[in-house]
Amino acid sequence: MAAKKTATPRLVLVTGASSGIGEELARCFAKDGHELVLVARSVDKLQQLATTLKAAHGVKVSVLPADLTRPSAAQKLAAALRKKRVVVDVLVNNAGVLEQGAFCNIDAARHQELIDLNVSGLTAMLAQFVPGMRERGWGRVLNVASIAAFQPVPMLATYAATKAYVLSLTEALAEELKGSGVTVTALCPGITATNMINQAAAANAKLSKLPDYLIGDAAEVAAEGYRACMRGEVIRVPGVLNLASTLAARATPKWLLRGISGMVARNSL
Repeated sequence: MAAKKTATPRLVLVTGASSGIGEELARCFAKDGHELVLVARSVDKLQQLATTLKAAHGVKVSVLPADLTRPSAAQKLAAALRKKRVVVDVLVNNAGVLEQGAFCNIDAARHQELIDLNVSGLTAMLAQFVPGMRERGWGRVLNVASIAAFQPVPMLATYAATKAYVLSLTEALAEELKGSGVTVTALCPGITATNMINQAAAANAKLSKLPDYLIGDAAEVAAEGYRACMRGEVIRVPGVLNLASTLAARATPKWLLRGISGMVARNSL
């Protein structure tokens, strides 16, 4: 049975929608009656999710497979949607990759892949879709960052740096667009039970021994992100412990924060 629709259904584009937080965000929007465009590299997973959401919520769901690490991917996505006369009201930039380990032990190509997707791909999507939102006078953007955005994280150096970029860009755009009807939100989850974290844990046994209270539920994280996005909040950090750590990070002198981060990384990872 389809869920009760919202008063004003919107067209929502979700990147990285094939699993984890992206999949759960798609479920949140579908549950409230919004039309969806799902984007990821995995066509089969996207189509399976689209079928499930159509059946459960009676919403229209389209699938557009894309590799956002490619320089022209965002432009091609936007062109394909224009050709179909599809207007994106809400952009969810969830696509991202993580690599855990010492910087010198990670291949240069892998570092570049993190930058290409987490930074370049996200920025390209914003450049394609935010100007149209501003012209129409309404829009919502949800950029999925991380609590790693608030401090340097040894053993996650490049990943944390890319998420710091996402947070900084989000805050700047939120101010630039104030009063335009367009809002930009950064969702900054902590460690969350997703395939990305499972892969990191497989490479580092210590990560698999983290206590359950430190690991967030993807559905709960997505629900918080969805509400924050639609309300136009600038930053949302799910979880009391995560929020406390980010507030402490912003209040701690940089030199001390670096030292603490380095000590923790050396002793725990």
